[in-house]
Amino acid sequence: MRDRKLGSTGLVVSEIGFGAWGIGGRSIGETSYGDTDDRVSLAALARALDCGITFIDTSPAYGAGHSEELIGRALAGRRHGAVVATKAGYEDWARPADFSPAAIRRSVEASLRRLRTGHIDVLQLHNPPSEVLARPEARLVLSDLVSEGKIRSWGVSAKSPQMALEALCVAEAPLIQANFNMMDVRALTSGLLDEVTTREAGFIARTPLCFGFLSGTIGRTAIFPPGDHRLGWSRVQLDNWIDGAADLLQAVGAAPGEEGVLAALRFCLSFPAVTSTIPGILRPGEAEANARAGALGPLPAASVEAVLEINRRREFFVAPARAS
Repeated sequence: MRDRKLGSTGLVVSEIGFGAWGIGGRSIGETSYGDTDDRVSLAALARALDCGITFIDTSPAYGAGHSEELIGRALAGRRHGAVVATKAGYEDWARPADFSPAAIRRSVEASLRRLRTGHIDVLQLHNPPSEVLARPEARLVLSDLVSEGKIRSWGVSAKSPQMALEALCVAEAPLIQANFNMMDVRALTSGLLDEVTTREAGFIARTPLCFGFLSGTIGRTAIFPPGDHRLGWSRVQLDNWIDGAADLLQAVGAAPGEEGVLAALRFCLSFPAVTSTIPGILRPGEAEANARAGALGPLPAASVEAVLEINRRREFFVAPARAS
């Protein structure tokens, strides 16, 4: 597993990270990937660490704190070398966001307890609206938390590339998290990745597998479990992703399954502005497969261009993106 510098934060993280939304388990409405088995989740975290996946991204909203609790258990005796990123703003999906300084402090203290750690490596504001980015209060409390040693760095997990650009240019966030994958290249076409490079910021690419569709193994007869957020997308959107994934994997010469997963992850790693990409991992086998992408490195330039050409010719999103 290769590492990359997380912008100018002084942190170094694995190119492939551990997206920990799914291990939080089923949450209210259609805001998760359904029910999970904690024993399997803990085994997945352990296997990821064994494979060199040292960057773990979570949020209090993932399972109303359960994802953080599992990470805390998994890192017992293994905290050294792991880089843990969590968020503030949403405590769970059942309540509105709160980005007040007091709420951010409460969130940090609660996350520290659940993670069983003395510090958080990366604290991200979780989908903050423009007005939060424009006001200095949130940035001031984040700076204070760094000075106090409770967090090592801060950033913004943005709902869209445009919001990510605002976070960079208005709030001067040292690191950004946003969607980026073979079916969502807005981070590139919007100029976000260029701005990340110019500002020497860190960039965390989430949804690299586009909710699993870029594996190429989800067909029209797929049945999603109760609570799965994909149940909330329209049939038109789901079919668009299914067809799009088939076309993209064919363009890069990858078969559905592990080859498709590796190609999708390697696409993200083909852009130097990307510090780490964080596929959701639910099982040990997924951790092993994802880690192999780091050893393979970027896709060939011709394959990257083939993906971008398909994106120039078709639109992969027909509905607003969900929060994550």
